[in-house]
Amino acid sequence: MSATGPISPRFWATPLRYCKWAARERPAYFWSVIVGAAGPVMLVTIPPIRRAMGAENPATIPMTYPVPTGPRKKLTGYDDDTE
Repeated sequence: MSATGPISPRFWATPLRYCKWAARERPAYFWSVIVGAAGPVMLVTIPPIRRAMGAENPATIPMTYPVPTGPRKKLTGYDDDTE
């Protein structure tokens, strides 16, 4: 142990040893990197797994209301006397 603190292992020399050290000494940084790396990995792996399990994409949601063609019906029986 040096006067400046514990010596950390070098990542490129011994990556597994460095990961064990980082999980123990700097857990917030370690797990932040793990969770951050999981996003792009899931972006590539989850859709093929879903398709293999038989999941289908839902129908698209309509962005507008379908306007009916033809003349509108004349409303009666509401006693509003407007024409």
